[in-house]
Amino acid sequence: MKSKKEIRQLIWDLLEEKNVVTFPRPVRGRIPNFVGANVAAEKLDELALWRKARMVKSNPDAPQRRVRENALRHGKTVYMAVPRLREEKCFLKIDPKKIPNVNQASSIKGAFRFGENVFPDEMEKVDVIIVGSVAVNKQGAKVGKGGGFSDLEYVIAREFGIVDENTPTLTTVHPLQFVDYEIPMDEHDVPIGYVVTPRGVIKTDNSYIKPKEIDWSIIGDKIKEIPVLQKLKNRE
Repeated sequence: MKSKKEIRQLIWDLLEEKNVVTFPRPVRGRIPNFVGANVAAEKLDELALWRKARMVKSNPDAPQRRVRENALRHGKTVYMAVPRLREEKCFLKIDPKKIPNVNQASSIKGAFRFGENVFPDEMEKVDVIIVGSVAVNKQGAKVGKGGGFSDLEYVIAREFGIVDENTPTLTTVHPLQFVDYEIPMDEHDVPIGYVVTPRGVIKTDNSYIKPKEIDWSIIGDKIKEIPVLQKLKNRE
């Protein structure tokens, strides 16, 4: 079985070789901004759970910008994590009723301009989670860009009751990122429930259990850099 690092390099190289990525480049070290990302974002409307969602937690990466824009345009509140969770109020709340321009607010810069920093206990329960991926398979296993922050955001949100086992997880990717081989998954990795490509929606087998709590054994020095982790550890 390929390691996560090997899968990342394989997919980044493949997308570059096929010239199906766009700005920002180079793609290595990033969630790939794939050609067709905006089309994939529109395909989300095929999912009733997306249409009904009122509160959305989303990654901040470029390929999911249209997803965030569409969410705001349809009256959904969007939560985005502050990069590397470095602030005590580590999420941004983007309320569509309080922004003059949804296109601007859907960008990272715009989210900081129009959004409100909130502590997790100020957040409402999330209806759906949008995740950025480098690769994903039919079993729901995924590989991110390697920082581990997406999975950490999930367990933090779970600690505060913002999400639970039944909160759907979605990702949008290029078809080349949807792979037919095994992807290693650890207990702290969050699986994907639905994969959306420009060709349509794929429901995964959802073969993995979502993490229920923070695994403090793998946190290491992150606790010194992330105020919300310090608060949770003190609460324990």
